Amino acid sequence: MPQNIRTQSIGVFDSGFGGLSILHGIVKELPDYDFVYLGDTARVPYGTRSPEVVYEFTRQAVEFLLTKNCGLIILACNTASSDALRRIQREYLPKYFSDRNVLGVLIPAAEEAVGRTRNGRVGVLATSGTVRSGAFVREIFKLDPKINVFQEACPLLVPLVEAGEEHSPATEHFLKQYLKPLLVKKIDTLILGCTHYGMLERRIRKLVGKNVHVISEANVVARKLRNYLDRHPERERTLARNGARTFYSTDITENFETLGKRFFGERINVEKVVL
Repeated sequence: MPQNIRTQSIGVFDSGFGGLSILHGIVKELPDYDFVYLGDTARVPYGTRSPEVVYEFTRQAVEFLLTKNCGLIILACNTASSDALRRIQREYLPKYFSDRNVLGVLIPAAEEAVGRTRNGRVGVLATSGTVRSGAFVREIFKLDPKINVFQEACPLLVPLVEAGEEHSPATEHFLKQYLKPLLVKKIDTLILGCTHYGMLERRIRKLVGKNVHVISEANVVARKLRNYLDRHPERERTLARNGARTFYSTDITENFETLGKRFFGERINVEKVVL
């Protein structure tokens, strides 16, 4: 076996800033590895776009990260995981990059929900695109067909978070509106099915009460990724461990640095790219 096998990075892709919270959780869990982050902020949000457009944008992003020598890519965007992941895995990778892997955030969250629920009633807060795809319903049903899944599309939460309005009365109002139909269904587990919603986790926990287990992907994905690497030493052996962090975005606005720091937890230096 070559001594220099550890040359590849772990790529993390999101349609915007929310994936930085996923990356933050992963870096805490796996601090030694090299990471490349890409945010498609020029074309955010993905949640209102058609599945075909989401696939094409995601394919472009994956292709970019592969050119940056990422051996393993995490689709931190739930909409991309819903509408594009399976096609990327089944069609694109086998044809062009059969030695690379792309994973999503849906299955880890679904697995966590199935393991946590006691009454078999799981709620999902997500974008319109993720709800429309039925991906959470599908993945949870595969694991346990007896579980009832109730979804609620939340189109206004991402704009509010990106505007820095997490603590505003407007956000409180819409959170109550979105949570009400789920709480009426007597859920005991709630998936925050969008990376942005992690910024609202404390407020959501307060609103749903202590009897509802809230699943934030930033925590779950990091733990599941470590488990994945433990189960796949052939992939783990290819990953560089220099602690390098590289950030790319398709658009850098005036508030990018502010938003990036809020989501990642520290200041980041970003390079603009065209997909």
